Amino acid sequence: MSSSLATVSYIAAIILFILSLGGLSNPETSRRGNLYGMIGMAIAVVATVFGPRVTTAGLGWILVALVVGGSIGLYLARTVRMTQMPELVAFMHSLVGLVAMLVGYASDIDPAASAGMSGAEVRIHEIEIYVGVLIGAVTLSGSVIAFGKLSGRITGKPVLLPGRHWLNLAGLLVVIGFGWAFVQAHSIHEGLLPIAVMSVVALLFGVHMVMAIGGADMPVVVSMLNSYSGWAAAATGFMLSNDLLIVTGALVGSSGAILSYIMCRAMNRKFLAVIAGGFGGETRAPAAGGSAQPAGEVHPISAQETAELLKEAKSVVIVPGYGMAVAQAQHTVYEITKKLREMGKTVRFAIHPVAGRMPGHMNVLLAEAKVPYDIVMEMDEINEDFPGTDVAMVIGANDIVNPSAQEDPSSPIAGMPVLEVWKAKTSIVMKRSMASGYAGVDNPLFYKENNRMLFGDAKKMLDEVLASLK
Repeated sequence: MSSSLATVSYIAAIILFILSLGGLSNPETSRRGNLYGMIGMAIAVVATVFGPRVTTAGLGWILVALVVGGSIGLYLARTVRMTQMPELVAFMHSLVGLVAMLVGYASDIDPAASAGMSGAEVRIHEIEIYVGVLIGAVTLSGSVIAFGKLSGRITGKPVLLPGRHWLNLAGLLVVIGFGWAFVQAHSIHEGLLPIAVMSVVALLFGVHMVMAIGGADMPVVVSMLNSYSGWAAAATGFMLSNDLLIVTGALVGSSGAILSYIMCRAMNRKFLAVIAGGFGGETRAPAAGGSAQPAGEVHPISAQETAELLKEAKSVVIVPGYGMAVAQAQHTVYEITKKLREMGKTVRFAIHPVAGRMPGHMNVLLAEAKVPYDIVMEMDEINEDFPGTDVAMVIGANDIVNPSAQEDPSSPIAGMPVLEVWKAKTSIVMKRSMASGYAGVDNPLFYKENNRMLFGDAKKMLDEVLASLK
């Protein structure tokens, strides 16, 4: 493939990636967006593999790598459950960081990478290498820790070291100091020590940063790491002088950063506060007259009684949460929705921006179950309708329906926008137990007079509700 044809192919891939992002911004066009992205990536891979920069001698190894990597990707796509998607995304981000590090080291060691460059160009190339390895290392270790937290292998609570901000500052100074030493190095041998020390510091920083984040901030972390992986890809593009990688990495990095900002606003959090430490890592003075613990009586309800309330209701709002994902109950939820709509009931879904463990987690689950897009509403669209709702049914959600966010200034989640299900005529919360949510905050909703608790596995209870409705 000629150089000009490869360039045209890259431009086509970039356009398709932009169209893909546009399509993914709306559930109704998300399938088309995914298709654009797959076609764009296929064009990019073909143009790179058969482009002028790949020699015939190396083509065989690349094709073998493509077959191995494609087989692993196909296996994961067919075997990973929807509940495991957040940790799979974090794992993939770690691979992007690892690639950025490996490409950086290869570019530093290979004399041909800087062949023909002038003194200034060499310095710029070295800065690109250093920054690329730095971003890649932070992304790698941070994503590995996020994977551990999301999969339950590492505690979800924030681990805050004494003087952690001073530790971060010291690490930054070390990175800057060794960066200067790396740029001033006169040989590859002299430059290896500074970049190796920086890599260790960056890896430790990634671990330290994500370990300090916990609770309800984890969806923001997934989005943030997505942004980091984009910038790591862009840095790799600079090292390889590959325009496609630069543009694509910038698209992913900027979109991830914007999404992180939007999610922080949805949680009434500042991005720097998320990085400094997640929910549960802070303490607040109790408000005057405030009560630290919820008080009241819990009102249990059976599946049959739940079905009767749904039969009598004219309007129903369903709030899905991570518990629905764990129980794989989305298909039963759809069957209940179909049955209620056949009865003439108004049924809608209320989605909180940080429901689940990653951005859009609940939307993906509902789409998988073929729930119509037009009845899936965002928090801002539906919150004001709860006072006119007969039954608000919460399936495995906790923190996103916690009244403490509005009623208790001493709560760690005070000020966080939540779905106001307690304003409905009756709210029904489905949970296995009275345990607190991922943020570790007790929920006074459970004790309100108009709330009922349906205890048990969500899938089993919903199957019983569906049977009673039929």
